Amino acid sequence: MRYTLENRDNIVIFTINNDNIVGEVASEIKAELLIICQPDIDALIIDLNNVLSIDSAGLGSLLLAHRQLKEHNIPIYLVGVTELVRTLMSISQIDSLFAFYTTVDEVFNDMEDEDIDN
Repeated sequence: MRYTLENRDNIVIFTINNDNIVGEVASEIKAELLIICQPDIDALIIDLNNVLSIDSAGLGSLLLAHRQLKEHNIPIYLVGVTELVRTLMSISQIDSLFAFYTTVDEVFNDMEDEDIDN
């Protein structure tokens, strides 16, 4: 599995550089997300711009991240989700668990706007 990790102001950006999240790759992502999804982060951004397809194991890895962070009220933002992946998430009824954005910068802009409103 190919990925990059970046930490900006205690917000973790996990960019998956594989074109699919299936089988063994999904297992590796799940293992990495278990390490990343700790209560000491402020948010998790998962960049899926390079991901063209995902199977049930891949969806399960995203669901695991959600479960890990939900109990600490830590948001997860999905970036660059293709129409196919979004459709599969919708069919699996997990799309409502995540916030979807086009770019990482868009997430940060939205977070800044929320800070201003509060």
